[in-house]
Order: sequence, then C-alpha cells, then structure tokens
Amino acid sequence: MTVYWLMFLLAVVTCVVSQRRAGIGSSTHVLKLGAAWWAVVLILTLLIGFRFKVGGDWGTYLGYVIRAGRSSFMHSLRGSDPGYQVLNWLSAQLGFGIWGVNVVCGLIFSIGLARFCRHLPRPWLALAVAMPYLVIVVAMGYTRQGVALGLAMLGLVALSGRQVRWFVVWVMLAVTFHKSAILLLPIAVLAHARNRYWTAVWVGVVSIVAYYLFLVDSVDSLYTNYVEAQYQSTGALIRLSMNALPAAILLVWRKRFNFPFDEANLWRWFAIISIVLLVLLRLTPASTAVDRVALYMLPLQLVIFAYLPDVIARNQQQRSLLVMGVLAYYAAVQFVWLNFADNSLYWLPYRFYLL
Repeated sequence: MTVYWLMFLLAVVTCVVSQRRAGIGSSTHVLKLGAAWWAVVLILTLLIGFRFKVGGDWGTYLGYVIRAGRSSFMHSLRGSDPGYQVLNWLSAQLGFGIWGVNVVCGLIFSIGLARFCRHLPRPWLALAVAMPYLVIVVAMGYTRQGVALGLAMLGLVALSGRQVRWFVVWVMLAVTFHKSAILLLPIAVLAHARNRYWTAVWVGVVSIVAYYLFLVDSVDSLYTNYVEAQYQSTGALIRLSMNALPAAILLVWRKRFNFPFDEANLWRWFAIISIVLLVLLRLTPASTAVDRVALYMLPLQLVIFAYLPDVIARNQQQRSLLVMGVLAYYAAVQFVWLNFADNSLYWLPYRFYLL
C-alpha cells in the first residue's frame, strides 16, 4: 500500500509547488514533454511494467503470453485483439515473458497519460487525479484496456488540436489492444464542428472496416457474456458517479470553461455520455458492460478538475483551496478503494519483480 501512496503523494507535492500552465485557450499544438514528465513516464513504466502478481486478472494475462509462446506469428495476428496478441508473441519469442508485455503496455499508457496531462492547464493536478483509479486500478489491473486508454488519450490530444485523422489512427491502434475502443470513433464526428458531413462519411467507413476486422467474430460472444449473462460489476455505481460529477460540473457551468469550440464539443459529449451511462446502469442488469464502456470516459475527470480552480475561483486563495479540495477528494477515493473495495486485495501488497 505504501507504494501507491508514494505515487499519489509525488503527484500531490508536484501539483502544490507547480504553477498553472500559461496559454490556455489554444489547443492547436501539442506541448512537448520536458525532463520532469519523462521522469514520470519512466517511473510509471517501471511500476506498471515490473509489478508482480498485482491486479485481479494477473493469471489471465500470464496465460496469454504462455499460449502466445506456443503459437505462430500469423496465428497471433489473426487472433482477437491482434496488437496485444502480437506483443505477447514477440515478448515470448524474445524470452521476456509477461514482463516484456507489461513494460511496453506501461510505456504506451504512461506516454499517453503524460501527453494528455501536459495538454491541460494544471497538468500536475490532472496527474494526481489520475493516480487513484486510472493508474493504480486500470493501468495496473486491466492491461489491455489500460494501453487502449493510453492510445485513446493520445488521440484525444490530437482531436483537441483538430487533427481528426490522427485521432482515428490512435483509436484504431487502441482497438488492436481492446476492441471496445471502437466505441470512441463516433466521438470524432460529434466533436468536429467543421466539415461534419464529410467527417461522418470517412469516419463511418473506417468504423465499418474496423468492425469487420476486429469485432464481427466476437459480437455474439460479447453479447452473451456481458448482456445475456448479466454480469455484475461491484462498485460500478461509485465509479460511474465519479465520471458523472465532473460531467455535471461541465454541463452546469459550461460557459465558464474556456475551451476552444471543437474542444468544447468534445468534452460536452463526454459529459453527456457519462450521464447517460449512469442512467443506463440503473436500467440494465449487465453492469459490467456499462462499467467497461465508462472507462473510456475517465479522461473527463482529468480535464474538468484541471480546469476547475481557474473556472470557479475568483482569487488566488480560492484557487488554492479548490486545488486542495480536489486533492483531498482523490486522496479519499484512493483510501476508500485500497481499504474497502471488494477486489483491492488483488493489488495488495504491491510487489516489484526486480526486488
């Protein structure tokens, strides 16, 4: 548990001593990662990549790499989630085992997270917001969806900069690691105000191609496993409520958020979808399916809380209090999850393979 708190406290301390990023309001370029952010990428990659028996699906992921070592490259390429399968095959052939897979996945996730945070007005606050659930639970527990989220965050940065094609490229790569990422493709049409009809046509074509390449053979099994089986996900209501809170903040005070026009569309749709998913959770017994889709809405938390102190507060004292309030809220989230979540025992204690 100590390692998890050190991760969070590192982000908190850096957040407290750092300044708000200047130049908010223009998102047409991507800021480069400095030395401090590359240090964050390195630390997270090591902690995610060399974790040992951490996460509820550890045995499942170990089975992937063992089976990949007995398969051919073409068999892996034709399999479900080919990006992840080929990575397992390559790591097995090189003798790196699950560590090679986890390090690469950890690196991709960490770069995506760092670039996404760097894009925001208070990047270190966004990193602190990400630690309790996005990093510790998702990246360390749901490897495939974690790397898909890392790639999706790179795509969201591109989409914020009006680079729709790059958004589609990053999301398509994400789909090769977890097919559920295909659900993000329509976001490009909803968020892109210019040439919307043309965007709808070519993104629609790409979506159809992606469906037949990656999803068509799995639709029946996904429907059976997630919908007909009515899998229940404990804690789903809490997790979806955590998305709904920033969603409500944005929808209530949307005029105060100084987003560029296309970016305002993007996050407004994220907020609407987050609210709809919370309502849907109350209407369907298949809470696991809704919960997994809601993971792709997690970046909304980083965005809204990174903007919030400068949106609501009227002076520096109020801004500081709001920053401390956000940090206290996520410290409580981490405390409750580590101590009371049904599945947190699979994350405890944190074990590092190299020690």
